[in-house]
Amino acid sequence: MKFTCLSKGGGFHFPPSHMLNVSGFRVLFDCPLDLSALTIFAPIPTDSRTIGDEESSDFAIHESVDMETGVRKRQKIEKPLDANCLIYAQPWYKTVNNLHLWNVSFIDVVLISSPMGMLGLPYLTRNKDFSAKIYVTEAAARLGQLMMEDLVSMHTEYRQFYGPEDSSAPQWMISEEFELLPSALRKMVLGKDGAELGGWMPLYSAAHVKDCMTKVQRLRYAEETCYNGTLVVKAISSGLEIGACNWMINSPKRNIAYVSGSIFDSGHAMDFDYHALQGSDMILYSDFSTLLTTEDNEQSTSSDDNNNWEELSKSLSNNDESSEEREKLAFICSCAIDSVKSGGSVLIPIDRIGVLLQLLEQISIFLKSSGLEIPIYIISSVAEELLAYTNIIPEWLCKQRQEKLFSGESLFAHVELVKEKKIHVFPAVHSPKLLINWQEPCVVFCPHWSLRLGPAVHLLRRWCGDPNSLLVLEDETDADIALLPFKPMSMKVLQCSFLSGIKLQKVKPLLKTLQPKSVLFPEYLRTRVSFTNINSFSVSHYSENETLRIPSLKESSELEIATDLASQLHWTNLKQGNLNITRLKGELLIDQGKHRLLSGNEQAGSSQNKPILHWGSPDPENLLAALSKMGINGHVEQSMTDAESDKACIVHIQDPNKALIEVRATGTIISAVDEDLASRIFEAIVNVLEGI
Repeated sequence: MKFTCLSKGGGFHFPPSHMLNVSGFRVLFDCPLDLSALTIFAPIPTDSRTIGDEESSDFAIHESVDMETGVRKRQKIEKPLDANCLIYAQPWYKTVNNLHLWNVSFIDVVLISSPMGMLGLPYLTRNKDFSAKIYVTEAAARLGQLMMEDLVSMHTEYRQFYGPEDSSAPQWMISEEFELLPSALRKMVLGKDGAELGGWMPLYSAAHVKDCMTKVQRLRYAEETCYNGTLVVKAISSGLEIGACNWMINSPKRNIAYVSGSIFDSGHAMDFDYHALQGSDMILYSDFSTLLTTEDNEQSTSSDDNNNWEELSKSLSNNDESSEEREKLAFICSCAIDSVKSGGSVLIPIDRIGVLLQLLEQISIFLKSSGLEIPIYIISSVAEELLAYTNIIPEWLCKQRQEKLFSGESLFAHVELVKEKKIHVFPAVHSPKLLINWQEPCVVFCPHWSLRLGPAVHLLRRWCGDPNSLLVLEDETDADIALLPFKPMSMKVLQCSFLSGIKLQKVKPLLKTLQPKSVLFPEYLRTRVSFTNINSFSVSHYSENETLRIPSLKESSELEIATDLASQLHWTNLKQGNLNITRLKGELLIDQGKHRLLSGNEQAGSSQNKPILHWGSPDPENLLAALSKMGINGHVEQSMTDAESDKACIVHIQDPNKALIEVRATGTIISAVDEDLASRIFEAIVNVLEGI
């Protein structure tokens, strides 16, 4: 088995991506887009700035003379970042690093773990050489499709402004242009090693998205599907987002559990079903979310010596996480109310569907308790479909949400709020109905969190100078770069972090509970999680763009034999090795990851007519004894070939006629003029060999 980490990702919106080679099949885990890289582009200009202005003003060229050599030197001095440093062009999109270097025709299976993990999928499916089977949960497929359609819709504004793209690379991708970019932006374009330029691509079209969804096979949680009769694949809820999952892969020689970002106690999605991952031979741990947190490393060692299963289970199932998330939402709502009371508006470009739905509920409650009649707007090309869909999928939600269904309530409060006209849904910021309905102060939910696309750009330009207004961002957004086009900013900015995976202190209790035989763990987390005191499983660490070879845990595969075929077996005891052996013939199948031998079309008893199979080389002394009983006399001569490694034993026959028997490791040769003598010698050799 081979495992390659293509990308460790960058948080909730950019999940990791890996390539796994198991049982001869190549499996790709997730195909996301790094939308945080959009911040290197400028939003569509609204002033008189000329597109393609010389960026040389971003730098000062300092000349000096070396006093020893007298050589005049030119030195580029980088100025502070500002809006003029950004790229004024139609954005390209950054795909998974190095995925474009792989031959897509060699990919057999694609497993999608979340809606965010499929945003780059159309780049694969539009390739004529791509033929892999794509598996994703029903809910993640629908939400991912809406996210891709919304992305295409928002990008249309750029296309209308800049016009159709040329087939050639854009001007900003020319190597000379990189020297004009500030180091922070240059790093986002090229990566740390300067090798990520090939991952940038123009955005796909709506037709590509539609075609992509026709090639996706949708699964329910815990529903098994089999690929090519060998790999049995099953999606297990992860709790990260509606439809997000971890994966179980059962192959003939090992069972593999893929653990992505997971949340034990979710406020909206079905909780992390870690019990379903127990007993796996190997765990591929792919939750990098703690890299973006300041969580204390020492917390992860608190349960090193904890082997009590009841205590381990309690430490995993406590609801501290959900209470912390509720406190964060309440804090956001209180800040929003303060801004509204002071006459400002609130802009929330958060694309996490679960957080969005819960914030809608909480803010409406806070507004009501404060006695404020403030409108809440949701502006997105897919908002209406999204809100409708999330209210008809109880099987994908947490137990608390499912219980609402049985009590006759809506799964989420937005249904009633829309009916009561406390929430207003519009497809675009320039919608005529929105312009008629518009009222300030207000609370607006809209994309995009990069602050480069969608209604958020227009509204932020409107309110950035208002010190009473509030902008709510996620911590994953680089606010320094994201807010460059809107400076000077008088608007208040609140950055919040939301739980995106397993906390450090729960990593080892989880792995102890799952009881795998081996674990593949990120090298980046080695210093934050130590396994020195754990002997129940082995740990191998992996890094980006490095391929690990993992030996098989089973030296052989199990074979199921049909009952009618097994009843015909006739066992023979070997003289050496204390083994029983038999000969059989049937039809070998691989089904549901298991090898099965079924009866063929031949009649029962036909095996009696088959010639006996022999193996090995005859022992010279035993052969002479068998020949002597048949009245054939000879003697043994040892010889060595030129290679001095292929020993040959020659038996000379003198009586009744001359013959020669050459015994080698690869075969035995009988040389005789008398055909009858040759037949008798062959019979003697058969008698000293084992066969069935």
